Amino acid sequence: MTAVAADPTPTIDVSSTPRVPFRRLVSVELRKMYDTRAGFWLLAVTGGLLVLALGITLLVVALNDDVSLSATEFSQIMTIPVSLLVPVLAITSITSEWSQRTGLVTFTLEPHRMRVVWAKFVTVLVLALATIVLAVIVGAIGTLISAAITGNDPVWNIEAGTFIWTIVNQLAYFTMAFAFGLVFLSTPASIAIYYIVAMLLPFMVYGTLYAIFDWAKDVIPWIDLGFAMAPYMGQSQDAVETSATTLMQVIVTVLVWVVLPFALGLRRVTRAELK
Repeated sequence: MTAVAADPTPTIDVSSTPRVPFRRLVSVELRKMYDTRAGFWLLAVTGGLLVLALGITLLVVALNDDVSLSATEFSQIMTIPVSLLVPVLAITSITSEWSQRTGLVTFTLEPHRMRVVWAKFVTVLVLALATIVLAVIVGAIGTLISAAITGNDPVWNIEAGTFIWTIVNQLAYFTMAFAFGLVFLSTPASIAIYYIVAMLLPFMVYGTLYAIFDWAKDVIPWIDLGFAMAPYMGQSQDAVETSATTLMQVIVTVLVWVVLPFALGLRRVTRAELK
């Protein structure tokens, strides 16, 4: 009797199958930011804070004859509410893959983790730019309403240099939030560390030391991103002139708080186990 050879194990040839287009990955990640319950309410609360900030600012202008705000001042005020909560979306965009265990699906549909990470990062940059555009639009509306209330002509004095540095500042903080998400892969830990570094330390510690001690004015701009960029955004407490030293302070703080965590986070993502 002649033995019948068993058929080889069937295989699927996917070598000629095209990758998922990067544009599609970006569009999916953008949609994931606002079509979840948490994302929707976070953006809704941010919108409410923006309206509240505009209302309070206009009320101050209406009740004080000596107060007159320009377009630059309105835009800077409107940047504050959109910078408070929206960076949380930059964090959850990456941490949700681990904390909500959606990574198994995400990285099965797109096995190349770095393509997914870069798509998420692009959405974070788009979100940061969108917040600036929204702040400028609302600031322009506030400028017109303020001029109508005071009876003065609106002051359109947004300087190109200040505006560009405002964009750089927003991109840096959103990237910092995203980098912390990459490093910790935990939503609570990433949010806590981000708000400590970005808000609590500058206002509660650095601000106090900066106002009291002379040595702090030389040291703090080397360790805090906000103080380093303040001279370029017209927000320096002592009207510090920009120079090669202030530029180096920006570079050092960006390397410490943005580039280094981002690099460590990319390494963590490539090695992190999905469960």
